[in-house]
Amino acid sequence: MYKKFGIEDKLIELSQKAELELTQIFQNMENICEYNSLKVLEAFQNNNISDIHFNSTTGYGYGDIGRDTIEKVFAQVFKAEDALVRNQFISGTHALTVTLFGLLRPGDFLLSINGKPYDTLDEVIGIKENSSSLNSFGIEYEQVDLLNDDFDYKKIEEVLNNKKIKVIAIQRSRGYELRKSIDIYKLEKVIRFIKNINENVIIMVDNCYCEFVTKKEPIELGADIAVGSLIKNAGGGIAPNGAYVVGKKKLIELVAERLTAPGLGKEVGPSLGINKSILQGIFYAPNVVLNSLKTATLASYILENLGYKVSPKYSEERADIVQLIEFGEREKLIKYCQGIQKASPIDSKSIPEPWDMPGYTNQVIMAAGTFTQGSSIELSCDAPIRPPFIAFMQGALTYQYGKIGVLKAIQNISEE
Repeated sequence: MYKKFGIEDKLIELSQKAELELTQIFQNMENICEYNSLKVLEAFQNNNISDIHFNSTTGYGYGDIGRDTIEKVFAQVFKAEDALVRNQFISGTHALTVTLFGLLRPGDFLLSINGKPYDTLDEVIGIKENSSSLNSFGIEYEQVDLLNDDFDYKKIEEVLNNKKIKVIAIQRSRGYELRKSIDIYKLEKVIRFIKNINENVIIMVDNCYCEFVTKKEPIELGADIAVGSLIKNAGGGIAPNGAYVVGKKKLIELVAERLTAPGLGKEVGPSLGINKSILQGIFYAPNVVLNSLKTATLASYILENLGYKVSPKYSEERADIVQLIEFGEREKLIKYCQGIQKASPIDSKSIPEPWDMPGYTNQVIMAAGTFTQGSSIELSCDAPIRPPFIAFMQGALTYQYGKIGVLKAIQNISEE
């Protein structure tokens, strides 16, 4: 069967060697998955989930029992006071935008402490000029860059002591940056540090790509509010769209009133038949995240053995599902992404090419033969076309499909 996919014996043998070497690492990941599965199951049972919660509402969405109970499940899973889980969120970027506009007012100050956020927030914040940005509403912004892949505590303290900061944003995953993703240990340490200086500052965590990778989530570590997408980890590859916001009840109310309208908040928002998919998604999420992590770890091992620079290395502890592969050459990067597409269940005959994608400063290539458009928890690989030509791979609904995708992508480079 591998030969039918054009994958050479030597590459299959290398993958088998990798799996033997990775046995203990995979077992540790299985243990985390088991813990998180217990956590999710407990939330389902405590909230007495039944088929009544699969029902749908239209129009205003008043009295949607399923929607409201889903938010209780998410709040329990993420150890939060409240949650907003809605299909009205178009993406993680949209949920972050609504959250920032919900929390900030003209004259307020937003501080990012991991350097510049993900590219799609440039126009939201006003880093790139836009007449609808936070900056256009008189909201100031400053960023503190990371220092050797850790927070610059001295600079953070200096800014907090000299400026009246309303919201501090922390993006855990690296986006298209080369720095390491922020693990729970660094996150907990910096949250404690900030709260000791100013306990009233709101700490908002972009949790995209990080859910269920470890046993703890940002709210447990002291964050006030956290945001994530349902077409990434938390949706388990089943939720067709949407996002979640979890955190303190008073903050969730502000975000809800920005998503809908003041005075309406969480009371409106029709589920339009999505409730069952969201519930199934978070139910499967711990295991799907496990498959993504195993796929990324396998890729890291094989590609490092083939001479490529990778991050994280296969033996390093992971904070998210993203795997970086540095190709050093434009064509190798493109061929790897195209190989991922060739191994996909959807649009396998399509050939992704770099293009000018809205919200990005460089051309971007995106390989994603996914059941849900733009789903990053399904096996996908994307990259900005700029030196040193690094691919950002994530996802895999099952480890077996992920493994096939990685091998096909590597084979696609060697064929060229």
